[in-house]
Amino acid sequence: MDKLELLISRINKFTADRDWNQFHTPSNLAKSISIEAGELLECFQWSDTNYDLKAVKEELADVMNYCIQLSEVLGLDIIDIINKKIDKNELKYPIEKAKGVATKYDKL
Repeated sequence: MDKLELLISRINKFTADRDWNQFHTPSNLAKSISIEAGELLECFQWSDTNYDLKAVKEELADVMNYCIQLSEVLGLDIIDIINKKIDKNELKYPIEKAKGVATKYDKL
């Protein structure tokens, strides 16, 4: 079992042991991702450089945890869906047009 599989297994066990799967509907998990992402953003609210790295790690872990849980509830392979999205983005943002610029793909 690789590190990702072990992590997913640990998250699933944690949730099952507490009988929380009943609360983990796709919409509840999506809401939780948004809420935790807001808390992550709050870490940078007043400064791009002066932030609490410990707090950032905590909030980032919460976001990632809920993302993993949502992929599990929906039966999605996170490696597969991320690779497919990168494939799509490589087509939308070809290196020769996108390198070094933050322009949206439809404006390149």
